[in-house]
Parts: sequence; C-alpha cells; structure tokens
Amino acid sequence: MVAPGDDLAGLILESLTSAEARLQDGDIVVIAQKVVSKAEGRSVDLAAVTPSPRAVEIAAQAHKDPRVVELILAESSEVLRVRPGVIIVEHRLGLVLANAGIDRSNVEGEAALLLPLDPDASAEQIRARLVAETGAAVGVMIIDSIGRAWRNGTIGTTIGASGIVTMSDLRGQPDLFGRKLETTEVGAADEVAAAASLVMGQAAEATPVVVVRGIDLAGSGTARDLLRPKRMDMFR
Repeated sequence: MVAPGDDLAGLILESLTSAEARLQDGDIVVIAQKVVSKAEGRSVDLAAVTPSPRAVEIAAQAHKDPRVVELILAESSEVLRVRPGVIIVEHRLGLVLANAGIDRSNVEGEAALLLPLDPDASAEQIRARLVAETGAAVGVMIIDSIGRAWRNGTIGTTIGASGIVTMSDLRGQPDLFGRKLETTEVGAADEVAAAASLVMGQAAEATPVVVVRGIDLAGSGTARDLLRPKRMDMFR
C-alpha cells in the first residue's frame, strides 16, 4: 500500500532482501504505474474537483462522473472519441488511451489516480538508485494496462523506461530464406511489459514489481520511442 512520498526504490530494495534475491546485470525491473503514481502524490480528491460545462456535457455522453471527466480533460491534449463507458484521448504524454489513464481501482476513498508527470524520468530516477545500491547494470520500466484500437482486451504497455532499448529495429536483417526484412520494428519493451503484467495481475494480487531476467535489451531508449507520430496514425 504505497503512499505519497514513499521511497519506491527503497521499498524494492527491501523486498529483494526479504526474498533473498539479488539483481543481476541485464535484469529489467518492471514497475506498475499505480505505485509510481501513488508515491509521486498523483492522487486527486474528487470532492475538490469542480467540473466545467464541457466536462458535464462529455460526462453525459460517456455516462461518467463529471469530476473524473474534468480530470481527463485536464490531462489530455485532445479528445478523440466518446461513447458510453469510455473517452479516448491523446494524453499530454502523447499516449492515445482510454480515460487519460485515470483509474480508481485499488485507490482508497473518493480519489482518482493520474499517470506520473514524466514516467521516463521516474524510471531513470529509480534505476539510478537501484544501480547505485546494488552495483548491477539494470533497466527499469513503468507499465500500465492499455487497450488497442484493433484488438479486444488491455495489455501491459510501457509508459516509462530507462536503461533499455524499447524498440528493436530488425530492418535489413535476413529471414530464413535470406530475404531482408523491410518493415519489421519490434516494440520489445511492450512485449516485456505484457509478460510482466501477467505476473502482476490486475485486481488484488498486490504484486506491483516484477524482475525480468534473460532478455538482452540493455541500451538507452525511452517509452517515447514507442509513440507513433500522429501523421502515421491511421486509427484517428
């Protein structure tokens, strides 16, 4: 139960000690967005939110609490779609997702939880502490459950990263028959995020940190590398 101001890196180090585990070079420490947001004080008391006329209008279309919609608008640069139950937006971070990533699950009281202000910077800060304390050259990812335009179901997705390559560009490499790949770019960090999300769970599992071992992604990418430019987004 992470609270505002908690030392998240310290909690991870304590948990490693309790589990008699040690980080190794190449490990990737994957952290659920929710505990990062909680530690960074990104919780908002809905009682303190006054919805604007636009929020009230959109809330009626989406069948949502106008106060939550006001937060969605404040966190977004553009509203793309509205239907009952969901508001698709471009988040200020560049992510296209439902409800600006604002969530009330596993949050106490009448509060809503916003995404971190800068997940890449949060990942870098945590990684620097883990490297300094353990001596292991590790990467850090912050992930959230995000839906996809062409598939049902949410999937673990990288929203912050440090110390890893997030995109693997395979263009120019040969296939089994010697043909060079022409368009293959792999969202490697998102593949790791999906695997870690299976271990974390989505409800009351209380496992917000997963150590991934055995995949070589050491590098200097960020989660921003995974964002598709608007001019190339065929789903808007």
